[in-house]
Amino acid sequence: MLLLLALCWGLPLCAGSLGEARSWGDTSEQVGLRVPRQLRLLQRLKTKPLMTEFSVKSTIISRYAFTAVSCRMLNRASEDQEIEFLMQIPAAAFITNFTMLVGDTVYQGEITEREKKNGDKVKEDRNKTTEDNGEKGTETFRASVVIPSKDKAVFLLSYEELLQRRLGKYENVISVRPQQLVGRLTVEVNILESSGITSLEVLPLHNSRQKGSGRAEDDAGPPPSTVINQNETFAKVIFKPSVVQQARIAQNGVLGDFIIRYDVNREQSIGDIQVLNEYFVHYFAPKDLPPLPKNVVFVLDSSASMVGTKLRQTKDALFTILHDLRPQDHFNIIGFSNRIKVWKDHLVSVTPNNIRDGKVYIHHMSPTGGTDINGALQRGIRLLNDYVANNDIGDRSVSLIIFLTDGKPTVGETHTLKILNNTKEAARGQICIFTIGIGNDVDFKLLEKLSLENCGLTRRVHEEEDAGSQLIGFYDEIRTPLLSDIHIDYPPSVVEQVTRTLFPNYFNGSEIIIAGKLVDKKIDRLHVEVRASNSKFVILKTDVPVGPQKVGNDVIGSARPKGDGEEDPNHLKRLWSYLTVKELLNSWLQNDDEQEKERLRQEAQALAMDSRFLTPFTSMKLKKSTLQTRKLEDSHGMSAATGPETVMQSLQGSNLQPGSTLKKPYNPRIKVSRTSADGDPHFVVDFPLSKLTVCFNIDGQPGDILRLVSDHADSGVTVNGALIGAPAPPNGHKKQRTYFRTITILVNKPERSYLEVTPHRVILDGGDRLVLPCNQSMVVGSRGLEVSVSANANVTVTIQGTIAFVILIHLYKKPAPYQRDHLGFYISSSKGLSGNCHGLLGQFLNQDARLAEEPAGLSKNTTSPPFPKTDEKSEKVLKVKGHQVPVVWKQRKIYNGEEQIDCWFARNAAQLLDGEYKDYLAAHPFDSETTFGLGLSRGL
Repeated sequence: MLLLLALCWGLPLCAGSLGEARSWGDTSEQVGLRVPRQLRLLQRLKTKPLMTEFSVKSTIISRYAFTAVSCRMLNRASEDQEIEFLMQIPAAAFITNFTMLVGDTVYQGEITEREKKNGDKVKEDRNKTTEDNGEKGTETFRASVVIPSKDKAVFLLSYEELLQRRLGKYENVISVRPQQLVGRLTVEVNILESSGITSLEVLPLHNSRQKGSGRAEDDAGPPPSTVINQNETFAKVIFKPSVVQQARIAQNGVLGDFIIRYDVNREQSIGDIQVLNEYFVHYFAPKDLPPLPKNVVFVLDSSASMVGTKLRQTKDALFTILHDLRPQDHFNIIGFSNRIKVWKDHLVSVTPNNIRDGKVYIHHMSPTGGTDINGALQRGIRLLNDYVANNDIGDRSVSLIIFLTDGKPTVGETHTLKILNNTKEAARGQICIFTIGIGNDVDFKLLEKLSLENCGLTRRVHEEEDAGSQLIGFYDEIRTPLLSDIHIDYPPSVVEQVTRTLFPNYFNGSEIIIAGKLVDKKIDRLHVEVRASNSKFVILKTDVPVGPQKVGNDVIGSARPKGDGEEDPNHLKRLWSYLTVKELLNSWLQNDDEQEKERLRQEAQALAMDSRFLTPFTSMKLKKSTLQTRKLEDSHGMSAATGPETVMQSLQGSNLQPGSTLKKPYNPRIKVSRTSADGDPHFVVDFPLSKLTVCFNIDGQPGDILRLVSDHADSGVTVNGALIGAPAPPNGHKKQRTYFRTITILVNKPERSYLEVTPHRVILDGGDRLVLPCNQSMVVGSRGLEVSVSANANVTVTIQGTIAFVILIHLYKKPAPYQRDHLGFYISSSKGLSGNCHGLLGQFLNQDARLAEEPAGLSKNTTSPPFPKTDEKSEKVLKVKGHQVPVVWKQRKIYNGEEQIDCWFARNAAQLLDGEYKDYLAAHPFDSETTFGLGLSRGL
């Protein structure tokens, strides 16, 4: 039996297996030429290893993500075959376990100290031509095994990652590339943030790495079959596409990245501090601060290798970036090849003329010559140092170099170590260098170390992608510095083993994270002091409560026994270990002293071993396990992945169990209150006290926006419906028909939210815009507003738990000329609406009605509207809201024509309503102004 495991840091190392649909162990290639092609294809399909299941479960607790992957493969061939498992994982993640079940044999991964010898262990190879690297890149885990004929293999992988905040969002990326269509494919993400989730977005599937892959049909919303459940602190997202849905996205099974972005509530300027047992974590992301001035030098590679698209896209991106500079900023531009070409001999202010001249200089750059990286950096640093020294603004601004290249040093100083030392000595920690590497020939290790040693970040741009948009996106992360020279201090007698507490800069939309241990677990307050510069010196001091945190009836951090092989469920300890190992690795990478490097290596290795992290200093060996097969399959064989479930149950407590507080999408045949406006439109009002139902029609004009519910001043709710026209059916008495094409809901309390519903999509805008397709079932919501979509059936909007509206979706496969896709509006619950509520439907919600003359022969206990006898005159007088309205008995269909109701029909709706038709017209879809006149109605 052959076992092969590898961790590829970048994709080209494994490109043969990822870039094509490969038949492992396929013997059909030896079939003679006389065999028809179709038969060979059938043979290949029958013998290709079949993936029967691919599932990923990611649990995020306070920005820390635990992800477990399960893959089941079947060898259908009549001979032994090699089966390969591939999984892309974020470059910043640590693998914590790998388990493999082959037939009835279990191989359990074990993290050990790295040894330079052969054996069944994970190999780590850095490749200078890796396709994706840096913090936004991926690594590829690869496992290959030969399994017997007609037997199965199960691969179980787990990894952990601390999500980084960029541009105001956390991003969790899960690779969904099973390489074939899968019968059971599931991705589940659970997010628990005790401080509250303020925004949540599921992006369309993104796949720029692989050719021949597709994208979802509707790029405006989540992928097909995505279901979202959310309340204030908890969210569950499930992506479960059928085989047909997978095939529509990508026939080769390379669906792409499933991406979730979210952010959390931030109320304290000092940040959010969480404590669990003896560990604490401090999230610091201040807002509402004035931006610091930037001193920025753009250093651009203009060597011969930049010819064509790369240089053109870079120029276009820089034109955009120059226009984004603020008036208080200063800038300069350097182009370099074998010569260093400086635009100005000093930094200049941001003025329209300087921006124009800078664009002209960039426009005339032409690619030629070699690459003098050392000379360009030295010149840029000297420009910044001179400007800061001459203007004495070191503590009131931020100095940056944005350095872009596509190659290696070929001119001047070419020795990597000397370039790094020269740059570090010249910058002296006062200048941050942000590097961008374009293409596959760049020396990414050099750029990575340049940024790491000089308080910057690095990104890689792929040649086949839009370099311009990536460059602009990278600049957006650093465009707004808010603080510099940041010191975060805690009393040394109270904390120990704290991660880094000094930071050169803080950029808007990012986050500073510090973790440590408490010396005394019994202390009830932790003193925190933040010192930083923001044009003036900023000092924040506070004492933060650190007692046991309670959620529901459970206490976070209470002692609980570990299960068999279960990891300590303290997610803050895992987070602290993750941060500490990362910082030790970075320090080891930067240090040149061999003795200090060895100390850092041993310290990082010991902590990684204790935490079961796969790092450059640890390796993974596979050992035959004594686990029972059934137990392995039930537990997924991943001890590191079982920890989060215990923590989730603890943190959620009895009040936040998923499924109990989050509603499922409504059944398409839901029955709600009869009070509604549907169809042409026909209005129905239910009066439950008198057991009467009244109906009336309004013939509006296409383009009119009707006020249905108006309670803006009290409950803060307004509902408007926009009409669309259609020709009338033949032989009818009407000239045209009208339908609701859009229902808009304005919610003003507790926070302002806008909701727009059409037959095909729902737009929810409560600060963050969310577009939900109506052909997928999902539930979203927060802060008292919940939107539930039942695919192609209805949308239910619940406000503060006391107001609920159901919007039916009417779709036609082959509409007649007089038919239009439209909406019906139903009031499910009106408890939260005030007595002052008005609108075409709202004015009747707190009223009652009665017939002025009871028809003869009716039982006093009827549970439905009275039925007139055939020999009676059916017209009666209805008394409602002081109006006396002639009505006749009628039958009408509601709920998409699924139910027939009996109602008293007011032929003249003008006698039933307050005011005139014009009083019920809104100026725009979210108009909440209300005026009701007393004149005669018209147009009803």
